[in-house]
Amino acid sequence: MASGQHIYDLTLLLDPAVEAERREQIVADIADLIDRTGEFIGRHDWGARQTAYEVRKKSEADYHLIQFRGENELLEQLDHNLKITDGVLRHRIIKLRPGTPAPPDLRPSATPTTAEPEAVEQL
Repeated sequence: MASGQHIYDLTLLLDPAVEAERREQIVADIADLIDRTGEFIGRHDWGARQTAYEVRKKSEADYHLIQFRGENELLEQLDHNLKITDGVLRHRIIKLRPGTPAPPDLRPSATPTTAEPEAVEQL
């Protein structure tokens, strides 16, 4: 792929009520499509999170961010496929400006951090 292509972010909100295997298959199909006609850069799974407002009567969604390079045909094909795919609550593709920082690591942590008792007593 030409290095002059723009970098895009695809944000996917998947229905958490759909089985995990199906959600993984949706993301894998998108990654395969990008690999065939563009350049796959990275994938960030942010897990199930509360939405700011209800989307299709759901207050929670399984969030994924996929970064890629591609042409307009790829963008149109992704948009079409995601509109007709069951299990996709919402998607958005945005073009990143040069110099945009890397996405944050929003994965849910395995163990919550807590203050040590000694530190609390000293305050």
